[in-house]
Amino acid sequence: MAEETDNIAPNPYKNKVHAALASSYSWYLLFFLLGICLDMFFPMNIVKSSILTPLGFGIAVLATLLIFWAQKSSRKLDKENLSMETFRKGPYKYLHHPTHMGLFLLLLGFAAMANALYLLILTVLYAVFAKLFFFRKQDSILEAKYGEHYREYRKSVKLKF
Repeated sequence: MAEETDNIAPNPYKNKVHAALASSYSWYLLFFLLGICLDMFFPMNIVKSSILTPLGFGIAVLATLLIFWAQKSSRKLDKENLSMETFRKGPYKYLHHPTHMGLFLLLLGFAAMANALYLLILTVLYAVFAKLFFFRKQDSILEAKYGEHYREYRKSVKLKF
């Protein structure tokens, strides 16, 4: 039995995607905390009334459901029978980065509930930051790991958050 495990080649991509995601999520947290701090020290409302609170709550709930759906779907990756359809499970059928979209919407929901202008601005800035830096890195790792099947999937998805 020990001989069988000795012959298995190590996966050079193992944990690279998770490291890129962890880094990205850490930056989300940093932007969120910076937005909260700015709004605490320099309060500026998005609107004068509290009409955004129920809207923000609804967005936050939907965002949380999207994140759970994406996480549940990504666990079911059939690595033995790769094809473009392998990657088109759950929200990945419609969105290229559904977890990031969920985090973006979650922070937008919090910004609306708190009526916090700086949090809203930093959430949008982070979305641009993530698209320019983290999505490219994640895609290059996944492309190197899964090859043509992943490239086909990426081209087939309509919403590229």
